[in-house]
Amino acid sequence: MKNARIFKYKAILTLLLAAGAISSCKKDFLDRKPLGELTYDTFFQTEDQAVQATNAVYNQFRSWECVALGYIGITDIISDDADKGSTLNDQPLLADIDNFNFDAANTFFSQVWTGYYRAITRANLAIKRIPDVPDMDDNLRKRLVGECKFMRAYSYFLLVQWFGDIPVITEPLSADEYYNRVRQPVAEVYGQIERDLLDAIDALPKKSQYAASDKGRITKGAAQGILAKLYMLKKQYGQASQLCLDVINSNEYSLLPKYADNFLPVGENGAESMFEINAAALQPDAGGVIGPGATPYNMVQGVRGNPNLGWGFNRPSDNLVTSYENGDPRREATVIYVGEILPDGATQVQDNPDIVNERFNQKAWVPSHPGLQDNGPGNIRVLRYSDILLLAAEALNEDNKPGDALIYLNQVRKRARGTNNFILPDITITDQAQLRERIYKERRSELAMEQHRWFDLLRWGRVADVMQAVGKNFVPNKHELLPIPQTEIDLTDGSIQQNPNY
Repeated sequence: MKNARIFKYKAILTLLLAAGAISSCKKDFLDRKPLGELTYDTFFQTEDQAVQATNAVYNQFRSWECVALGYIGITDIISDDADKGSTLNDQPLLADIDNFNFDAANTFFSQVWTGYYRAITRANLAIKRIPDVPDMDDNLRKRLVGECKFMRAYSYFLLVQWFGDIPVITEPLSADEYYNRVRQPVAEVYGQIERDLLDAIDALPKKSQYAASDKGRITKGAAQGILAKLYMLKKQYGQASQLCLDVINSNEYSLLPKYADNFLPVGENGAESMFEINAAALQPDAGGVIGPGATPYNMVQGVRGNPNLGWGFNRPSDNLVTSYENGDPRREATVIYVGEILPDGATQVQDNPDIVNERFNQKAWVPSHPGLQDNGPGNIRVLRYSDILLLAAEALNEDNKPGDALIYLNQVRKRARGTNNFILPDITITDQAQLRERIYKERRSELAMEQHRWFDLLRWGRVADVMQAVGKNFVPNKHELLPIPQTEIDLTDGSIQQNPNY
């Protein structure tokens, strides 16, 4: 059952982790705790507690700060894939992100910064304390530390792409220690990410080596995939292609026959899944309390109106809709239109007069579920096998191996066209520049509305041209990086300094 895969943890751990959080002080925390209650120093005593500490890092990735409006704002909405959506006057700060009218006071930046640094804080605590847990299976100990190192690396991987130079924290800190931190150069952040991912690759099992009860936990392939993405950022194409080929040749993953199934319950943790943030709409307990298994990700992007499934943000843009090749089924699997029958076949989307030209992100759609809208049960697909195939194609082409690149590019197109041989023909171009353009276009069609587009445009060096072409107020040499949240600058009394031109 899916409920067994969301890595539940005891409520005491939330209080425990506050001891290592950047906003609190260890001494004050311990002074407040009654005798006999678990503390920062007494928690990591059993194997079960080590598992709970690791699960607490996973749980942070389901939080509002990590996957709600701020997250989709600075991945999809900021790009040419999406517009703000919802009603005209709803969430003006999100509209500022859409139009590049933001400054460092925009609270969505501080939410995301806080969310992912909180994940780092939890990972740091687990990485430090799990090695000292007595009477613990050594293989499990190694695996849990590997999972936490992956999650720390993934958090830094997002933060460094958004903000550039950032503080690198690898130990539990008190508030005073945090407030003295300074930003580290991007190269040093990359170095920390690489070390963590190499350690994770060494420690983690393959997907097939996990027990069914652990389905959805981080695998060796996931760590190889994110490291390949890091090498693509660094333009180390040979290393990136080798990692992608390691994943491909592992035979741990395959493309689902039907593209749209990736985003339905049937596709969760399926053959194409390499890393998902697992979620479940748990039934309320005897006291009516719903557990921590869900996310707000589905709610904030759901259809607004009738059926009332969500808030209607993250509207697929006109530019995205017109970018697909004729007949490409991936457009229909990505966009919900007015009048469309939803995937469960139960409801037709009605026109909402309060929204102009409404359409919605179908990849975030979920069927009816227990609880309210915020009890979103949809797994968030972070890394799919098709992404790795396209990264392999891109890296091989940049490494002057167009014939090899075409193999993996055309695998993705073949799956997309299904049984319709009149659409999406195989690509045969071998000119490097022309093939590069086809790979770039394929990445957009395959991965649209999955929070990849902004990062792709950044690493391709095309973000300014693309943003200005769709009429956004993008300023070169400024908006490639987001502003450091003003709250962080204030809290550190200027030790953390602002990005240029903000």
